[in-house]
Parts: sequence; structure tokens; C-alpha cells
Amino acid sequence: MLDNSEKKIVLVGCTEYGYDLYKPLIDNNLVSISCIVTLNKEQSERYNVSGYKDLSCLVGDSSIMVYNPKSYDLKSVEDQNFFSSQKFDLMLMGGWQRLIPDCILRLLKFGGLGLHGSSELLPQGRGRSPVNWSIIQNKKRFLIHLFYLNAGVDDGDIIDIMDFDINEYDDCKTIYYKISILSRKMILNNLGAILNGNVVSKKQSGFSSYYPKRTPDDGIIDWQNMSVYEVYNKIRALTKPYPGAFTFCNGAKIIIWKAQIFDTRIIYYGSSFGEIVEVFSGGDFVVNCRDGLLLIREYTSFELMVGSVFSTIKGE
Repeated sequence: MLDNSEKKIVLVGCTEYGYDLYKPLIDNNLVSISCIVTLNKEQSERYNVSGYKDLSCLVGDSSIMVYNPKSYDLKSVEDQNFFSSQKFDLMLMGGWQRLIPDCILRLLKFGGLGLHGSSELLPQGRGRSPVNWSIIQNKKRFLIHLFYLNAGVDDGDIIDIMDFDINEYDDCKTIYYKISILSRKMILNNLGAILNGNVVSKKQSGFSSYYPKRTPDDGIIDWQNMSVYEVYNKIRALTKPYPGAFTFCNGAKIIIWKAQIFDTRIIYYGSSFGEIVEVFSGGDFVVNCRDGLLLIREYTSFELMVGSVFSTIKGE
């Protein structure tokens, strides 16, 4: 165990990723946490948090304090007074989709530690939804950066970097599993040096780029113009805990949660792109796409019929 019991560490997070990352560290007494700042269920619904998880469940029978902030961005007077009164030494992040105010970061003796993933080395790939974008763009690797938080967007000094494969079977959930594993390793590898004040960090340099924000409406599937691989990538990038890739059929919205490339040689002559060409007894069905066939395995229910054609417009 890393003996940090004399240091006050606050964990800030509210997602499944943060839970998977920190649960083994807390359960096995590898890191001593003084306080967990997390959102309750009502707050998560108000702020529409994807992959929400109340991290207070990590407390168990321990003496860890739990604080539900007044505002998600921690800009309220009550939240800033709380941090001022607690005099935390270090902040650890675990799935918190807001920037930490500079007035709070300046209260921390050893600063705050952020974790950001990207298919490129920072400063490229800053910003929103990097997991979703990396899958949609068919990237083959993903990097996790451990860095010091500041008032900017993912622009703090880098402490450590690890990377892993994005393979053809990964979706956003399995990518987060991998992120939690490597994030945990980096925290354990560097926390001692950080708390001793002798960690070596490096400033970011070079051209910076930012992933744009995504909204649920970006999940629409364009069967006419997207290849079967592009459709597949969109589905696996936006599956649970995200709102999902979707389409319309006879006026109904259908969310597709799970699919796979079915074949690129079998041809259904005369079929349209987005047309259902096979329905199987277990409920799986095949859609004709550009460059191949897609097998749909998990979806919201609708009247499933061979010959139905998916549309990007609700009324069609």
C-alpha cells in the first residue's frame, strides 16, 4: 500500500468509469481517500450524465466523507467554501465532465490530477467525447494521459502516458474498461512521487486540436451515404452508456445498440441501402448497406419485417 494516510485526497467523479478505476484502489487499501465528491441520482438526471454512477457506494463501512455539490461545475459559493474549509492536498478525477474552477485548484497543495484519452498525443485530441470520436474515425490506438489540472481544457503538464489497441470488437464500453485499467496503473506508478514533490512532468508542446462536442442527434445513421464499416463504427461508438445510434422505420425511432459486420460477398440484388433483407428466428436481422451486410443483434423493439427500409427522416 502507498502510505498517503497523512495526506487529504479528494476523489471527484460520477461515472461508471470512475467507479471501475477507483474501486480496486479503495477496496485493497492501495490509496487512502478522505472525501468523495459525486452527484446524486437527481443531479445526474438534471445534468444528463452519460454512464452515471454514484461514487458514494465506494465508501462502504469506511470513514470517507461524501459531498454532493450544489453545482456540477463547482462554481457555486457553497462548493467553493466547502473546498476552502477542507484544505485537501490532492484531487483525483474519475469521470467528471466539467472543468474544475481555478479558485479550487489553487487550494490544493499538490494540485489536481486529470486523465484524458485521445487517439493522438496531447495537445492534439483535447476536448469532448474522445472515445466516441476515435471509434467513429476508425482509429487503431488510444492513449491515456495523466496530467495536472488547470483552468484550460486538457492542457496541463503531462506526468505519464500509456496506450492500448482499439480492435474491431471494441465498443465504447470496452474502451472504458481499458482506460480504467491503465489509469489505475498510472496513478499507482506516480502518486508516491507526486505526494513527495519530486515527480517529473512535461509541458505540452506543438499544434493543438479539439474534438467537437457531440449531441444525441449526431447518432442518426445515414444508410445512403455511409459504408457498412462506417455504420458499424457509429453503432459501437455510441452504444450504452451513450444514447445510441438510431434510425427511423415507418415513423418509429429505433435505437441500435449492438451490431457486427455480417458479410461483404453475399449480394441482395435490387435491395436498397438500409433495407432489411433477412430476419432470423431469434430476432437478429440483416440490413443491406454500402459495401456489405450488417447484422443487427440488439435494438429497441419495432415491427420487424423483411423489405422495410430505414430512413434518416421520421416521417418516411
